[in-house]
Amino acid sequence: MGKLASNRILFILFILLWASTSAQKQGNPSEKYKDAYKKYLDAPCPKEETSIKHFVYFSKDRASIKNHPLLVVPQFKGAQIMYSWKDLEPEKGQYTFSVIEKDIAYLKQYGKKLFIQLQDATFNPNYNAAPSYLLTNEYDGGTILQFDEEGSPDGWVAKRWNKKVRERFALLLQALGKEFDQKIEGINLQETAIEVSKKTDPTFSEEEYILGLKENMLALKKAFPSTTTMIYANFVPGEWLPWNDKGYLKGLYKYGQEIGVGLGGPDLMVTRKGQLNNALSLMHEGRYTVPIGIAIQDGNYIGKTGSDLDYNESEDTGDNSRQNIVALLHAFADNFLRVNYMFWVNQEPYFTKDVIPCLVPQ
Repeated sequence: MGKLASNRILFILFILLWASTSAQKQGNPSEKYKDAYKKYLDAPCPKEETSIKHFVYFSKDRASIKNHPLLVVPQFKGAQIMYSWKDLEPEKGQYTFSVIEKDIAYLKQYGKKLFIQLQDATFNPNYNAAPSYLLTNEYDGGTILQFDEEGSPDGWVAKRWNKKVRERFALLLQALGKEFDQKIEGINLQETAIEVSKKTDPTFSEEEYILGLKENMLALKKAFPSTTTMIYANFVPGEWLPWNDKGYLKGLYKYGQEIGVGLGGPDLMVTRKGQLNNALSLMHEGRYTVPIGIAIQDGNYIGKTGSDLDYNESEDTGDNSRQNIVALLHAFADNFLRVNYMFWVNQEPYFTKDVIPCLVPQ
């Protein structure tokens, strides 16, 4: 063996040893933030109001804002309410925003503001949020049924990857912006996580889906130039960080920062690697000038999500044996994520027994 060959072998061995040592030091990248929450286990409830704007999330139960505690608690800036596409555009090109106008007027009486969540996807197979005209051949059916990991129907989603569907959605955004820009606190698009693939819809592609999301984000910003805009960018089909990184989710966060659309996500899950390695890590690691928001949704008050198979909301008694984690969630969102908005779901008994006493200085 020549001297040159020997040197090459030694060099390769050195590189392999260095890589192995580096990997050992780095550990499992999927566990990078698995203990981040522990820093906040003893966090106290905030004694003073922070810069975070707190909103109460009602989903589609808009009637519950009437005489709700948020109206008299100064720590809450208003209500986040979901409005479905088909309720706002019952007929093609015919928009009706009377429910939004009523909610704005009611909240205004108490010095509160409205944050709109625009619904084009559902987690109920018996409810489709899209207008009926969209469910035609002209729009390739307009929506598609999603299926969960067990293969059961799990709701509907508008075909965000279909150009014609996006064009209609952009027109809805334009009409909303014309009426409500500057009159509301903000508006957000629903989460990016969907259960769709080429197997369930041959017209679907990951690249077209990302393009569609970006076009919706830009249309949202153009429609609401003077109002907080946001997209719940949590997961993307075909990608799972950190192992399978195609740049999709990171690209959405970069694009949001570039065009001025805020970034956020549903389900503040501080112990789950899925959330920690995707949306939460991007919030933590980025330096943003756009608003950042996080939602505490059904189940989150006890460390669950509404999609968990072992979570049964009807069994939640909210008894005193459970741990109140509101202070932990607040501290994590404030210090680790550096959010501007928190959206607390109106889920009882947790909201009344846990959230209000913690956020309202005694």
